[in-house]
Amino acid sequence: MKKFKIRYKETGLFVLTDKDLEERIEKELIFHYNLLENYIRRNPLFLASYEPLTIEKDAPLIVKLMADSAKRAGVGPMASVAGTFSELIGNFILKNSKDVIVENGGDIFLKVTKQRVVGIFSGTSQFSERIGFRINPEETPLGICTSSGSVGHSISLGESDSVTVISKSCSLADASATAIGNCVKGENGIEKGIEKAKSIEGIDGVLIIK
Repeated sequence: MKKFKIRYKETGLFVLTDKDLEERIEKELIFHYNLLENYIRRNPLFLASYEPLTIEKDAPLIVKLMADSAKRAGVGPMASVAGTFSELIGNFILKNSKDVIVENGGDIFLKVTKQRVVGIFSGTSQFSERIGFRINPEETPLGICTSSGSVGHSISLGESDSVTVISKSCSLADASATAIGNCVKGENGIEKGIEKAKSIEGIDGVLIIK
């Protein structure tokens, strides 16, 4: 497997694939990043909103994916930005590769031909890096995304060490991890998070560590 890192402005990808596609992947990342950046320049509310937004029919694909995931999870569109980049780049690589893992700030898209274990980092929790998901090839492509109220720079309104969501849509998994994480606070926080997870159509699993 080839492994490499690609960074453009605020997005940094770690890529594992069976083909040497680094240059083409970088161009694809820049293409989608510039589309999103230009859209936000014309529509600044897309960057700032904590609520789902209605967008134009002719909006770029990355914007449509983010807006749709936000609507399904009940959060602002930027809650799914990292997972959406992972999904778009992952699907681009799949046109020329059978094995793909794209990680973007803890949000992972993967399509694999052998079993993989994805570990969960949850800060100072006693469970950090001691729990993982065993992923079988037939279950992929898949998105595995993690949000935290105590780790990282992304905005979370909750108190979880980590919330990890599995979905066929990496974009939706990212938005849902944020939405569920926002519910994990106070007494019965985990139960509130589970109830939120049950309300989101399209997610296949959730792990909450608090």
